[in-house]
Amino acid sequence: MYELAVIGGGPAGLAAAYSAYQNGLRNIVILERDKELGGILNQCIHNGFGLHRFKEELSGPEYAHRFIEMLKDTSVEVRLDTMVIEITDDKKIFINSPKGYECIEAQSIVLSMGCRERTRGAISIPGTRPSGVFTAGAAQRYLNMEGLMAGKRVVILGSGDIGLIMARRMTLEGAKVLACVELMPYSGGLTRNIVQCLDDFGIPLYLSHTVTEIRGDKRLEGITVMKVDENRQPIEGTEMDFDCDTLLLSVGLIPENELTREAGIAMDPKTNGAFVFENMETSIEGIFACGNAVHVHDLVDFVSAESERAGAAAAEYVKNGASDSEVIEIVNGADVGYTVPQKLHRNTKAEKIDVFFRVRRVFSKSRVVVSSGDTEIAVFKKAFMVPGEMQHLVIPTDKLRDFDTITVTAQEA
Repeated sequence: MYELAVIGGGPAGLAAAYSAYQNGLRNIVILERDKELGGILNQCIHNGFGLHRFKEELSGPEYAHRFIEMLKDTSVEVRLDTMVIEITDDKKIFINSPKGYECIEAQSIVLSMGCRERTRGAISIPGTRPSGVFTAGAAQRYLNMEGLMAGKRVVILGSGDIGLIMARRMTLEGAKVLACVELMPYSGGLTRNIVQCLDDFGIPLYLSHTVTEIRGDKRLEGITVMKVDENRQPIEGTEMDFDCDTLLLSVGLIPENELTREAGIAMDPKTNGAFVFENMETSIEGIFACGNAVHVHDLVDFVSAESERAGAAAAEYVKNGASDSEVIEIVNGADVGYTVPQKLHRNTKAEKIDVFFRVRRVFSKSRVVVSSGDTEIAVFKKAFMVPGEMQHLVIPTDKLRDFDTITVTAQEA
């Protein structure tokens, strides 16, 4: 029996396994379905990674390589080309690997499966079904890992970070990116990516617009874009036709959580990830979750920090058993879409907790209030908040122990 099984060998799994080792566990296995470690980082050849974790700017593969090299000096076992089929609440793990079908057991589990992209089927664009319609991540993998161009005349639907980065990448490789089209009245990506990937290349961003028709027989020949009203319904007379051979979809990411649901772990419908405590433990004792399998992050540095907490907590669980304490609930107030964690152990040993959240609308000068009933526990001033950027609060634990429920609320200043 393993002390810890980590499901997923991307940035979250690597950080969790290394942290667990640093905290005293020695019998650890990473189960990775791909043929190499690194996860999504392997296709992210642009820079901008590692500024928080390593205090320098790295590409995605370089960032993954740092953790892979750190693991080489440990006893952590890595099993590649290994698909986890099922996990159970008593921590049995059923896998399919080059050795065949197996069942392994672990004292603790960390779920770090990452996330996947929404596809055309999830947003129901009318029209024909020609080739040339890709998710932005698929196009990124084709170009950066396989050396294949998705197309030459490109429109991007959605302003998620992968789509924005691919606008720049496709332009640098000689394609003509005609436009980026976003359904919402604000961008879904980081502000820095809007500037560096669209503005710097003169690529227009159409907010409050969507694709209403796809045309083409064997290959995409064109699309129609229309402006939408406050109910996100197309407005007649606002049609714009684009002659293009490629449509990239950057319309959101979904935590990869089939295994989580099948294990009976409580899920948060707002994040599509597991409910977690401050130590990243799920509703099942000894099973932890971290990274994009919990909620979709902006920066891999935050994924690593969160995953290191999960790995350390798994080590604590194996050595000392479950945390037996009362629970403090963390709930969403006005204009807050979700919070992570959603729960807090009242007797936690942590001196402070990190709370991540996203707002539902654009804020200029504002404040975030942490309260319980009419009592203000802490207030954080913010100059600017948008739904596309994850927000982060650090709250001393001693301020929270006397309350049963705390609420996080966003307010105009």
